Amino acid sequence: MDSIHKFKVEGIEGNEIDFATFKGKKMMVVNVASECGYTPQYQQLQELYEEFNDKLVIIGFPSNDFGDQEPGTNEEIKSFCTSRYQVSFPLTAKIKIRGEGAHPVYRWLTRKDQNGIMDSKVQWNFNKYLLDKDGYLIRYYPSSVSPIDQEILDWISP
Repeated sequence: MDSIHKFKVEGIEGNEIDFATFKGKKMMVVNVASECGYTPQYQQLQELYEEFNDKLVIIGFPSNDFGDQEPGTNEEIKSFCTSRYQVSFPLTAKIKIRGEGAHPVYRWLTRKDQNGIMDSKVQWNFNKYLLDKDGYLIRYYPSSVSPIDQEILDWISP
């Protein structure tokens, strides 16, 4: 099976995010939205990133797929995230998570025939996928699990 390191995505500022550059670091992939009840998790994600950025990369994928809770443009999303939560972890350009046109990264994350580990379904904003240092899927957590849940903290720093 291929790892997530095979992917490149468009960053929120039009730059390219190459997942291969994250080899050797654990990774958390999160679908994010600015107008969701879980939006305050941006703060916890940023705290994790600041504390563990030597061994953890967090990548936020803005999407409007759930409740139309990310209606903004890439520029508006970036402005909101930096002004409200001082987000400095990588954000991608706004994407589709599910259905026709789902982004290839999310097709890979949610399909066992592609990731080799599990099938999953993104239920809402702020779902968390954890990947090991080699880019292989380890775990999935739903929106209700905090980014600073003890299980996640234990996984980051065993």
